[in-house]
Amino acid sequence: MIRPPARPAPAGTVYFSLLGPLTAVRDGRPLPLGPRKQRLVLATLLARPNTPVPVDVLTDAVWPDDPPRTARKNLQVYVSAARALLGSDSRDGRDRVVHGCGGYRLTIGEGELDTLRFRSLARAGRAAGERGDLRTAARLLREALDLWEGPPLNDLRDSTGVAEEAERLEARCLTVYEDWAETEIELGRAAVAVDGLRDLVERHPLRERLRVAWMNSLHQSGRQAEALAVYDDYRQLLARELGLEPSPAMAALYRAMLGRGRTARPAAAGREAAHGTALPAAPRDFTGRREELRELLALLGSPDERVVVVSGPAGSGKSALALRAAHLLDDGFPDGRFHVQVRREDGSARTPGEVLGELGRLCGVRAPGGSAGPPAPAESTVTAASAATAESAVAADSAVPADATVPVGPERGPAAAAVSQGAADAWQRWLSLHRALIVLDDVPDEAFVRGLLPRSGPSSVVLTARGQLAGLAPVHRIALGALADGEALELLGKLIGPGRLRTDPAAALRIVRACGALPLAVGVGGMRLAVLRHLPLAEYADRLGDPSAALDELVAGDISVRLRMASGWQDLSADDRRALGRLAGPAQEGGFTLDGAMEALGCGERAAIRTVESLIDAGAVTSPAGEVTAHAALYEVPRLLCLYAREREEGRFSPG
Repeated sequence: MIRPPARPAPAGTVYFSLLGPLTAVRDGRPLPLGPRKQRLVLATLLARPNTPVPVDVLTDAVWPDDPPRTARKNLQVYVSAARALLGSDSRDGRDRVVHGCGGYRLTIGEGELDTLRFRSLARAGRAAGERGDLRTAARLLREALDLWEGPPLNDLRDSTGVAEEAERLEARCLTVYEDWAETEIELGRAAVAVDGLRDLVERHPLRERLRVAWMNSLHQSGRQAEALAVYDDYRQLLARELGLEPSPAMAALYRAMLGRGRTARPAAAGREAAHGTALPAAPRDFTGRREELRELLALLGSPDERVVVVSGPAGSGKSALALRAAHLLDDGFPDGRFHVQVRREDGSARTPGEVLGELGRLCGVRAPGGSAGPPAPAESTVTAASAATAESAVAADSAVPADATVPVGPERGPAAAAVSQGAADAWQRWLSLHRALIVLDDVPDEAFVRGLLPRSGPSSVVLTARGQLAGLAPVHRIALGALADGEALELLGKLIGPGRLRTDPAAALRIVRACGALPLAVGVGGMRLAVLRHLPLAEYADRLGDPSAALDELVAGDISVRLRMASGWQDLSADDRRALGRLAGPAQEGGFTLDGAMEALGCGERAAIRTVESLIDAGAVTSPAGEVTAHAALYEVPRLLCLYAREREEGRFSPG
């Protein structure tokens, strides 16, 4: 049975479900979706809503082995049937499925597709949890899970392409289930999660986060022997199947259950929880950046540098560098190393209040009213981390009223988020008393982070940003550009294998140069080649060398270089976008000079200088490293950003 969307759609709207078998209903009645190949096309389009799906992806989903010569014509028939089923967009009367240079794009709303509704509820639930509103978080996460009817697209998984999309959807569902279970455990309601966790562990026995939540739920329910048995079973399974041991965080949780009884919080999912650390896994394919890494480690090891900005264009490896350094600095920050993603999955910025709430939760900071940090220790659950950091955090006894607010940085209009004065004071006091490393990843602008930076004390902060964050001072800056050819080839070799790289080194060099030697693009290209084992490197290099097709080729599963470029594009002002679109032509031909900028922009010298420097500040244009006059400088735009800007200038692509 299909559950209707939480936000009812207008009468006559078709509602699709992927979180189970592929089904559709209109006004409560199931709709026939046609023969199997037609359903495969529809499932592939729905799995990537509001995003261009390349024709090759659709072809592989329907005919994974040997597509017929009439494959494209047959696809057109199946797409036409999908158009008839979907009808036109009620907002503008246009077809829901349109064809462009990136492939077929299906336009659909949250009230028409369960995966979009699922994602919206999950985000709202996580945001509520970060604010400390655990009851609302649990309710919203449960609403999302109620849309999950079983293994996604379980009736079409014999298609490799659809199976990959289905596995990605199932991984998201599992993550949300883990979020919900941990929230219920924090609320002291572990019993509601025990049975579901057991069933999921049976289906996913190697998923450690599920095991940790199951251990905690059993322990909180008074079933300590069973909780300890969960760890023992997992340890034996890992040793038998993979020759590995459970993570240090899970081992610490096990010892805590044996020795201390119950404390306050479960381990943060997917993160190291031991020693007050909350970092994503270290990037396995980190390559190059030796000088930049050495400089960053030296700066963070110095008592004088508290804030470092790592800047560079989209895809230049800023996050990887910051995380690499953070993992190597275990001994330097005894009070913890913490990473917070400043943007949401769609590239939009979170509010400063949300980020401060997450920092408070991770570091154990409790503001007056208790909204920023974890609840006080109670009979709830065992944590894998030592509770010493949380207990040493001092809640500020500010005299400011609890409902007072303070903006984080200068006001940025009506949408500027403010945080409580008590929370801001508590955070600054915690920073003044602890030596911790904070990584704030993908910062949109200076105003966002000004109030989060330490005013005093031994803590350090690493900011990653596309722009230069010129309004922050005094800070140390490390600018990242493209990788050297050798470094880019080394990264490609890690992904496709050194043997395959050696079969055609000239083509491999063409590939990395066509990617602009950006780590993201080289990585995506490498992942694509790792799947397409039959594809000669020279043929893939030819595809990437075609300006009209390069961005279409740089897609691996749900990772798209074009979408990353689109996120950076949205950060630019309207004037900067317009200017970048005009400069993309001369930039693609080997860079441009100030005279070239004046000609492309149709303006005088002073206006051209201001425009180019604005784009440099935004991270869209690179300038020479040494001192040189404006007239002598050769400015560059990263190749892939150039291609995206030209697409936008020519109206060939409109992001969903």
